[in-house]
Amino acid sequence: MRPSLALLLLPLLLAGCELLGIPDPAKEAAAKEAEGKAIGSACRHAMRAIEDCYTLNPKAQKSAVYQGWREMDEYMRENKLEGVAPSVPRPEPRKKRSDEDEVEAAPAPKAGKASA
Repeated sequence: MRPSLALLLLPLLLAGCELLGIPDPAKEAAAKEAEGKAIGSACRHAMRAIEDCYTLNPKAQKSAVYQGWREMDEYMRENKLEGVAPSVPRPEPRKKRSDEDEVEAAPAPKAGKASA
């Protein structure tokens, strides 16, 4: 086979990698960024604060969420659109457990049993 023919067939062979299930990091990163932007814009449209959006979506990329939130905010201001009230209540802040709570929650060793 000539080298020029091999170079022409190489893209065809590499195109089949997706069919084999080989992940493409660039496509995965682009999908995560697009998902984050969609989450951010939906949060802004639902009149949620950006901090609430971060809390509700801890696995989303914060930079993409912020970018989507900001873009939707600009769009809504330019077109004088009102947001839609969210139907899901805002999350309550989680209380961090102190060491004392963990000690109280642990079962106390039973007296009277001999240890081996």
